[in-house]
Amino acid sequence: MEIKGKVAVVTGGAQGIGLESAKLLAKEGAKVAILDFNQEAMDKAVTEIGNGAVAIKANVADEASVTAAFDAIVQQLGGVDIAVLNAGILRDGLLVKVDKETGKVKGRMTREQWQAVIDVNLTGVFLTGREAAARMIDGGRKGVLVLMSSIARHGNMGQSNYSAAKAGVYAMSVVWGRELSRYGIRVASVSPGLIATPMVLKDMKPEALEKVKERIPIRRLGQPAEIAHAIKFVVENDLITASNIEPSGGMVL
Repeated sequence: MEIKGKVAVVTGGAQGIGLESAKLLAKEGAKVAILDFNQEAMDKAVTEIGNGAVAIKANVADEASVTAAFDAIVQQLGGVDIAVLNAGILRDGLLVKVDKETGKVKGRMTREQWQAVIDVNLTGVFLTGREAAARMIDGGRKGVLVLMSSIARHGNMGQSNYSAAKAGVYAMSVVWGRELSRYGIRVASVSPGLIATPMVLKDMKPEALEKVKERIPIRRLGQPAEIAHAIKFVVENDLITASNIEPSGGMVL
């Protein structure tokens, strides 16, 4: 697909991978709409993105909010051609935490930790992907959905919730790629390794980051702009659908 002149929606587009993806798509000539929940961050992002980008406040885990957001996108920009489903959160924790001295359980991953991540990282992708696909079909537009998975889909300690969600996202990209091909819609997932996003850098201690780097053959974290280029590759390459790209620097979990 040629990006120039297309309408691109990026969820979680106010920072990190989402912002870099929105900036790159706009640079290639797309009209961009970002969905996020932080108005101040969105206002700043729109200025950075340029090319007439618009920001729409939305909660990707809320069905009514997502539907209203896509109504607004169609009304303001005329339709949807590209959807980068990137919005996500972290609520890490061990399934059970055991006291080293007593050998007894002293903590558990809470239902709230579990459900918050599932709601945003899995249900949010389902809702935004469904609405994007519906708008593409109703508008008679061939399109591309890029779903943000993660190498955590293979299973990462301390991330039962995140790993489960990202495995589900990968599975949906395969299913949707097969279901939607008849309408000229391609679907693929991108599974980054550890990327230097504000979310990651905020939640990880410096010593933990150094240990993680030892498990990455290239000995560094990825940069959001590198993932944005992987997303651009998926959008532009008409042979890619129902499949996954893993830009991880060779990281092993």
